[in-house]
Amino acid sequence: MLFEWDMTHQEPSRVEKLFWKSARAADDTRRFANQLFEGAVQHAALADETVGKLSENWRLDRLPTVDRSILRLALYELRSATAPPKVIIDEALELAKKFSSADAPAFLNGILDAAYKRPDA
Repeated sequence: MLFEWDMTHQEPSRVEKLFWKSARAADDTRRFANQLFEGAVQHAALADETVGKLSENWRLDRLPTVDRSILRLALYELRSATAPPKVIIDEALELAKKFSSADAPAFLNGILDAAYKRPDA
């Protein structure tokens, strides 16, 4: 959903509606996924600012959309404490391994580790 939202700039409620037309999940999973999506969208500007502070010589708009989406989700989760930080970071890296480039996990790990260690960033 975050990827689609970033690509289309549609209202989050529309993105959710379209996503759940083709995706299947239990009601509690849907609610949790929607909560994470809505929170990540709501805090996207803060996440983007954090990435800008923590990445050296790398503009946010140069990041692949999938990497931006993973970072926004993980940074929201870190700030919201939805799970232990190491679990959040590990899950973000697994997403990067599955959906992004071979270099993405190392880059994302650096940003997320720094964000975890410097929550004021």
